[in-house]
Amino acid sequence: MLELSATTYAWMKALHIIFAIAWLAGLFYLPRLYVYHTQVATGSEASETFKVMERKLLGMIMHPAMVATLLFGGVMMLEMGADAWSEGWLLLKLACLAGLVAVHVLLTRWQGDFAEDRNVHSERFYRIVNEAPTVLMIAIVILAVFRPA
Repeated sequence: MLELSATTYAWMKALHIIFAIAWLAGLFYLPRLYVYHTQVATGSEASETFKVMERKLLGMIMHPAMVATLLFGGVMMLEMGADAWSEGWLLLKLACLAGLVAVHVLLTRWQGDFAEDRNVHSERFYRIVNEAPTVLMIAIVILAVFRPA
């Protein structure tokens, strides 16, 4: 267990929330870019523009924001102590977080597919994928705020 001052803990929480917002914004937007990308011809100017947008969103915003979110969240978890690990809300929240990380990994993989002009998924597929981060975010926020037993 860490022993952080109240001010340090507040900074950890603020930074965690800031980076989580940035990461989630990317998780919400990238599948939408994939929807639009499926609607244009492979090799077209629009397709090449989407490739740049997708690569930059992942590399410049989403990857760093995910790492920072996990880092600052991890520091806050260490502050909670070992007893917190037996609380059902925290375990469920971590399972939802693992789901967000899995979505991130899949989005990264699909970005590589688009970059190499080998996307195999439909517009409808990406529209459905676009809903997963929202559902997981709602669960995470409810669990963090209400901490149900």
